[in-house]
Amino acid sequence: MTVTISCAFATSMATPDHVAIAEGLGYTRAWLYDSPALYPDVWVQLCRAADRTSRIGLGPGVLVPSLRHPMTTAAAIATLVDLAGPRVAVAVGTGFTGRFALGQRPLRWADVADYVRVVRALLRGETATWEGAKVRMLHPTGFGAPRPIEVPFLLGVSGPKGAATAREVADGVLLAGGAGVPGVDWQARLMFGTVLAEGETDDSPRVMAAAGHGAAVLYHFLASNGFPLDGVPGGAEWAAAYEDVPVDERHLSIHDQHLVAVNERDRAVVTPERIRSTGGVYSASELRAQLERLESDGCTEVAYQPAGPDIPRELEAFAAAARA
Repeated sequence: MTVTISCAFATSMATPDHVAIAEGLGYTRAWLYDSPALYPDVWVQLCRAADRTSRIGLGPGVLVPSLRHPMTTAAAIATLVDLAGPRVAVAVGTGFTGRFALGQRPLRWADVADYVRVVRALLRGETATWEGAKVRMLHPTGFGAPRPIEVPFLLGVSGPKGAATAREVADGVLLAGGAGVPGVDWQARLMFGTVLAEGETDDSPRVMAAAGHGAAVLYHFLASNGFPLDGVPGGAEWAAAYEDVPVDERHLSIHDQHLVAVNERDRAVVTPERIRSTGGVYSASELRAQLERLESDGCTEVAYQPAGPDIPRELEAFAAAARA
């Protein structure tokens, strides 16, 4: 098996220490989620992680263009590159929780493409145009990595328009599900769940704490994007759990503890059976079989996102099982 084993984090104040643990366990890269309504600032935590590590790759996954001016993002990348050098990669997307938790719809792919082009131009030291104005990085020596700065960009995609945009402006894709993307060499894929301990069963409270977030996110994604829930197991029950929340506040309740834990409204439908059916719990042999299936679909990198009260345990168990 040649797929690269990386990790991803719902960014917390403890994430820099967890990234250091991941480096010690041999993980190749650490992606940190960027969702200001839920998590602390991603660039601050990436810089803290850079100071604690020396080898592991680092990057935000995924940035949402509407959250920051391209110059702000370029300056942040230059800062991280000054600390971590060639370990840096950047993933950008249209916005899932990063926009839905603010009550907004995803961006157009054309806008994402323009944003990536401008950020890359700024990093090369060029003068670019944004919002009708000429902009250029003016940072003198000692105020970030010197230009030109070349870092790989991935796009967080989930459909044909995103895939086409990635082939046009990016170096790879970061996927949360679905099929692979033809014509793209770097295909990173998020993976949730937990590896069972010997003799442990799916209904263990530890499994719910460590893997329930991966089952709940399916409902969050479908509801936020306006997809029907009727044909999804537990979909009607899940929707009913939010009916008493005012429509203009529902996005706040849906994204409560998103990719961190199972909130009280989700708990009724996130059962051990549902976690198993969404691929969120596996023995060591089941994990390896799943990694082989992903590799056959074109995946070149798995980014495992641990959750629950013992992140180091999850990182260690996943790495040990994947590399057995």
